[in-house]
Amino acid sequence: MNKQQIIDAYQFRHACKEFDSGKKISEDDFQFILETGRLSPSSFGFEPWKFIVVQNPHVREKLLPVTWGAQKQLPTSSHFVIILSRTKQEMVADSDHIQHMMKDIQQLPEEVVKGKGSVYKKFLESDFKLLDNERVTFEWACRQTYIALGNMMTAAAQIGVDSCPIEGFDKEKVEQILREEGIIDGDRFGVSCMVAFGYRVRDPREKTRQSMEQIVEWVN
Repeated sequence: MNKQQIIDAYQFRHACKEFDSGKKISEDDFQFILETGRLSPSSFGFEPWKFIVVQNPHVREKLLPVTWGAQKQLPTSSHFVIILSRTKQEMVADSDHIQHMMKDIQQLPEEVVKGKGSVYKKFLESDFKLLDNERVTFEWACRQTYIALGNMMTAAAQIGVDSCPIEGFDKEKVEQILREEGIIDGDRFGVSCMVAFGYRVRDPREKTRQSMEQIVEWVN
């Protein structure tokens, strides 16, 4: 893929408000989109995300009254993803998740685990002061999920699949529904954002953005 093709994909991508409910993304194409999320970078490589693909019509219907930003996307999208982020208890240096990531996933030697853990603990406590309250730590983890979100939307656009990121929802009520449905258990995860995928029913208006000169400052 050359540079112009990549720019064309960015021009193609828009926040699609309504999808063609009769057109479904192939399993191969959607697995490709998910893979770009899985391979996304995260702070310290600790991957604080989980992707919930909600295809069950009953669950989508339950979410509709508390998801005001997806009134057309929930009923019409081919695939609807809720991106979860880990909570404070999951992200502290000595948590099971962080230790699992270093030892089992990253397969670091014991002395490296100890050193990286110390650096990470300092980062949380003093560099970014992320341990002041539950929400601060959660929002920091959420910021990383948006890297995966952006990568999945861009990858989708590159293969001609539309998407729409969604923040218009009642977080507590959505999480309550997910608990009632057994989708999330306990308080290890919270909802970060949502994203719908499918195929547009109509072309969007021309893309509008600030100029390069307005948003970029060079320090030479």
